[in-house]
Amino acid sequence: MKRGWASLWASNIANSAKVVRKLTRLAIAPSARRAAKTEPSKSASQRKRATVRAGGNGERGVDEWLSGTAAGATGSRRYWLYRPAGIQSGERVPMIVMLHGCGQDASMFAASTRMNQRAARERFVVLYPEQDRLANARACWNWFDTKTGRAYGEAALIMAAVDQVCVLHPVDPGRIAVAGLSAGASMAALLVTRCPERFKAVVMHSGIPPGTADSALTALRAMKGQRSTPAIQAMAGTAKSWPPLLVIHGTVDTVVDVRNGRAAAQRWAEGVGARATTERCVQRGKRYAMTVTDFQHQGTTVVTLADIGRLGHAWSGGAAHQPFSDAQGPDASRMVWAFAARQFRR
Repeated sequence: MKRGWASLWASNIANSAKVVRKLTRLAIAPSARRAAKTEPSKSASQRKRATVRAGGNGERGVDEWLSGTAAGATGSRRYWLYRPAGIQSGERVPMIVMLHGCGQDASMFAASTRMNQRAARERFVVLYPEQDRLANARACWNWFDTKTGRAYGEAALIMAAVDQVCVLHPVDPGRIAVAGLSAGASMAALLVTRCPERFKAVVMHSGIPPGTADSALTALRAMKGQRSTPAIQAMAGTAKSWPPLLVIHGTVDTVVDVRNGRAAAQRWAEGVGARATTERCVQRGKRYAMTVTDFQHQGTTVVTLADIGRLGHAWSGGAAHQPFSDAQGPDASRMVWAFAARQFRR
């Protein structure tokens, strides 16, 4: 996916600062801003890596929350890594790359999605690249800013973090998936179109599809559903090499219009020659119902669209009382892992 929520530092557009400020205000819902103000900050001891005790068989006995920094030609970015307990010496496990949305950082995104708990149960590593506030005042990934190259530079820094973690930790480089929320979803898709061979699956939660915007102004219009998405074939790269896509979007999202999610699924499907199957309604208990449509190519599902009723601009099924999180929605973290695991097994 292309470009990032707000470009406060470099834009050739007159009055771009005003546009950017409006973008970031819209990208952070009022309820999320209120929650962010009341969210207690993590203490230094909470954010430090856990003590590791090695078992007799060489396995790590305690899960870890580790920090690191990846550098490249355009600067550097901090990242956080969750590594579950029980990984044995010589073992290689899958990895999910999680890209946060505007107004979040790695710790907030981990708390909201509860992906670390999922990783502990399923035994995989979770990488959380973190946007620098100097690159964007609201910590939005600059997914749209391709004219200046900022978007591509940030994508390269994220890939540098992926490469670093693959070298330093027991990650299977053949089993990596990427997921993101909002601006993070847009950056996730951009990342995959740039390096399709590195990922087995991509998940866009409440994001804007590739090629829909190329500036702060067009990004603002895209968020409102006022921009059309071009055919995938017209974009750089070979669409048929792209990994399977899962799109999750709330039908009452007032920040990123639901038409963006549908456009992402449709264009991705067109690019790989897939056709839509009959949609189905899925509901678990009292959680919000969702309408699911699979797009298949030669009998294989390559795109799945999940439109979630009553869900706004929030991580579906996330932790209660967290910014950008709605506990009443279907469990998006479970959906992300289930979707990625199917691709890992193929």
